[in-house]
Amino acid sequence: MQLASPFAFRCGLVLLGGGVTGWMLWRFLKRSDDPSRLLFRWLITLLVVVGGYFGIDWLIGPAGGLIENMAGVFLGMFLGLILAGLWVPPLVETVSEIIGGLFTGGREPPETQPFYSVAEAKLKQNKFKEAFDEIQRQLESFPTDVTGHVMLAQIQAEHLDDVGGAQLTIERFCAQRGHGPQHLAYALNALADWHLKLQDTDAARTAFEKIIALAPDTEQARMAAQRIAHLASRQTLLAAQEHKPIPLPHGAQNIGLMTDSTALLRPEEDPEQVTQWLVNHLEEHPLDNEAREKLALIYAGHYQRLDLAIDQLEQLMALPHQPGKEVARWLNVIADLQIRHGADYDEVRRTLQRVLDRFPDLAAGRLAQQRIEHLRLEFKGKEKSQVVKLGSYEKDIGLKRRPPA
Repeated sequence: MQLASPFAFRCGLVLLGGGVTGWMLWRFLKRSDDPSRLLFRWLITLLVVVGGYFGIDWLIGPAGGLIENMAGVFLGMFLGLILAGLWVPPLVETVSEIIGGLFTGGREPPETQPFYSVAEAKLKQNKFKEAFDEIQRQLESFPTDVTGHVMLAQIQAEHLDDVGGAQLTIERFCAQRGHGPQHLAYALNALADWHLKLQDTDAARTAFEKIIALAPDTEQARMAAQRIAHLASRQTLLAAQEHKPIPLPHGAQNIGLMTDSTALLRPEEDPEQVTQWLVNHLEEHPLDNEAREKLALIYAGHYQRLDLAIDQLEQLMALPHQPGKEVARWLNVIADLQIRHGADYDEVRRTLQRVLDRFPDLAAGRLAQQRIEHLRLEFKGKEKSQVVKLGSYEKDIGLKRRPPA
């Protein structure tokens, strides 16, 4: 038992080493660019090592002299050169690939992607059917690619006059799973634009509403709501296409002789009517940034209600997914209104500090810091200049004669 145990241990080590060596050789063989050449190198290396071992042992012999020993040395050197010729070039190539991989990303193949250059060339040659077929071939390999689907729908809508087919293409794309809000919005916005070219605002509205339904609470949904709020009616779009004569009223006569030019000014809109229209519009489209900002400026300017104006701007900033650039601009608008309506220094500074706190690493934050540093000068510039009263002096002094001597 004592003799069998070391023997079994050695056999286990040999089997383990052979298994690890075989696994590593198999890995190298699978990763090799030329497996047959690698097998050839392994075979030649095995023959050189085994044959060289027994050849040198036979050449030197049990009682070899100086000549036999020297011959064995030279034979070993010759066999070493053979092994160097076999393995030095691939080893140098492997080391070079490792070093180059630090800059090129290694030997991993690039991600496969569709190529639409052939289709684009066909489009430039007005070969729309051939371009359509080429895009379809690419989509067979990449069925979820948004660029291919939009290009396919674009050919249908703009070159084949088939907006219905383009809509079907976009709807099939949106029905696929795994698409992000950006891709969905890109495809549906393109579809809405094609409908708007045909003055079909109802279909365009449906496309925008689908963005909101498929990507709720996202920036894309907010932008879709903005576009819905500014959609013109179908009658308005059709009227814009009609080339009716525009009647021009008679202008003012004898402008050069007029003492008052107020009649030449463009009549201003009634602020109360504009306010009522904006309020009604915001009840229907509460996400319309432009309308709410305009209402805030009317509250501050016409009605002198700074509190209502700030409330409207705060509502804008409280909406989700508002761009940081717009938020910073609205805070600066609040600061301008506060200065214009007599707010004190500390209140305006707190408003500008909000910009700095929210965007410390952006350009808006740096501009807010500069404005805070010069805020007192800005207040001083808003102050009314004092009226300097001059004393009463005798007139026409230079025309009076000197008194007689």
